[in-house]
Amino acid sequence: MKAMILAAGRGERMRPLTDHTPKPLLQAGGKALIVWHIERLVRAGITELVINHAHLGDQIEQALGNGGQFGATIHYSSEGTALETAGGIAFALHLLGHEPFAVINGDIWCDYDFARLPALLEQMRPAQDLAHLVLVDNPAHHPKGDFTLSGNRIAPLPSPLSAPLTFSGIGLYQPSLFAHIPRGTKAALAPLLREQLALGKVSGEHHRGGMGRCRHTTTSART
Repeated sequence: MKAMILAAGRGERMRPLTDHTPKPLLQAGGKALIVWHIERLVRAGITELVINHAHLGDQIEQALGNGGQFGATIHYSSEGTALETAGGIAFALHLLGHEPFAVINGDIWCDYDFARLPALLEQMRPAQDLAHLVLVDNPAHHPKGDFTLSGNRIAPLPSPLSAPLTFSGIGLYQPSLFAHIPRGTKAALAPLLREQLALGKVSGEHHRGGMGRCRHTTTSART
């Protein structure tokens, strides 16, 4: 399977650091944020990677090259102007192919086991799910959450039966979810997900391990 790492964001909340360095290349624990993802994906056996970029994208390509130093093969999707999450995925579909793929936000740190992804992908097929989302406990900056879980199905909020959870930025997707988006146009992911979860086409799980996001210049990547 292939995985896409989202790296096109401007990183406004991390300025002035991101004025000269793209957020995925900021250091956390001695290496760039995006390198943590690449190394963990490779250890999980996922070596075909697509990375999108816009702001200072040439620095990302120079730092990571073709991925050989990590044991990966990296293809780049240069957007020029950032197309938001769904728009960026749609723009890269020609690189991702016709099979389901993983997508990981490039500005997060999470100890989720990527080795689980291929088996989850196979579970999506008989259910004809279009997406599988990894949810986490709500962080302090987002106490209301994004979705909730009913068994292994993603459900909208509010729900009287289960607690709200936050989307981690890790998901599996069918290419058909994005096929209708005109290539090169901006499109957000949330409306697509809400449309499909209303049809029962989005599964999910609750990851209870470590999770953090690079959000502010004073925020650790592991908090």
